[in-house]
Amino acid sequence: MPVLLLTVRRFEDNRGWFSESYHQAKWANAGIDETFIQDNHSLSRPVGTIRGLHFQAPPHAQAKLIRCIRGAIWDVAVDIRHGSPTYGQWQAAELSAENGHQLYIPAGFAHGFVTLQPDSEVAYKASALYAPENEGGLRWDDPALGINWPLPSSGAIVSDKDAVLPRLADLESPFAYEGGPLEPLVARSPA
Repeated sequence: MPVLLLTVRRFEDNRGWFSESYHQAKWANAGIDETFIQDNHSLSRPVGTIRGLHFQAPPHAQAKLIRCIRGAIWDVAVDIRHGSPTYGQWQAAELSAENGHQLYIPAGFAHGFVTLQPDSEVAYKASALYAPENEGGLRWDDPALGINWPLPSSGAIVSDKDAVLPRLADLESPFAYEGGPLEPLVARSPA
């Protein structure tokens, strides 16, 4: 399953807009056939806040459906499937309250984001419950990944925990490649 950028239809009038943020059958038609069992919500106050790059190992591996409900973020997925022809490669998309886009990230990818606006809020669905004993991650600034984070001149704000995550060269990936290289990010509309 590839990483997917979803464009969600909005119905606008003089009061504002309405959209379906999730509809199981419509999302399945767009290629997302997951059962989501946990919702998460975060607030990052300063611009340049980085959260990630995180993943959960099997048997609690998580697919995620991410959206920004206030402000804007630059959302990143890194292929960490051992043996994948695109191992260590990344894709990113801007998600904002204004554009309403969502990013689907399947299990086997590390996920992270940086805030582009102050007081950005992110909400996402996960296909497995949080299991701290299975959490893992990668250093956001690993030169081997070469992620071009859009940072403010003041630099990144990173948690102590995220600052000491391993580099890709030191990662023993718990994910095996089962086909499906990282394809170009394609926008789909679940209609």
